[in-house]
Amino acid sequence: MTEFKQSNTAKYLTSIYSVSTPTECASIYDSWSESYDVDVVQGNVEYVAPRATALRAKTEGGNMTGSILDAGCGTGLVGVALAQYGAKNIDGIDLSSGMLNEARKTGVYRDLSIADMSKQIDKPDESYDVITCCGTFTPGHVGPEPGIKELVRLAKKGGVIVATITDVIFDTGGYRAEIERLASDGLITIVATAKEPYRVGSNTLAHMVVLRRSDLAIGH
Repeated sequence: MTEFKQSNTAKYLTSIYSVSTPTECASIYDSWSESYDVDVVQGNVEYVAPRATALRAKTEGGNMTGSILDAGCGTGLVGVALAQYGAKNIDGIDLSSGMLNEARKTGVYRDLSIADMSKQIDKPDESYDVITCCGTFTPGHVGPEPGIKELVRLAKKGGVIVATITDVIFDTGGYRAEIERLASDGLITIVATAKEPYRVGSNTLAHMVVLRRSDLAIGH
């Protein structure tokens, strides 16, 4: 990894990818929350994925005036970008209360709540027209099961899901296999799995995954 000018950023990036439990992950993000936006957006990090995620949600036909879930919303970088593209009804979930506190300050969210995406999310089926998930499917964070299927479950029929999955784990972590399984089961259509810049400063790439929810109901 490129050595970043911000030693604070380098410290957190190193620790966050080696966590072993959701509690440990939440604790690190709680500590990082107040400086997170400055650390990852400015300087050498150039975390470009949040804005790219929001833009893909708009350009792939997502209903920006409908209900939107920003899953793993963090401090609200995706939510702010969504609002700039016309979104008004945005809910956010995240594991870290500290990150949610920062997201609340943006003023763009209708509702914010704590959720562990490695488990079933406490929301009804088919709740959202658009779902975004940026920065959550990464090493040490949320795995493909039940993470991806939960997003599909929460999407309305015909709804759009846009998620980043870092390149280093897309195949080896089972994410591609899970997406293809859901498509084979007829639950989604795979619109795109394009590899794009994620953090420019470290030449980190991620697959920008775009899925469209089918008309089939998900069994429990």
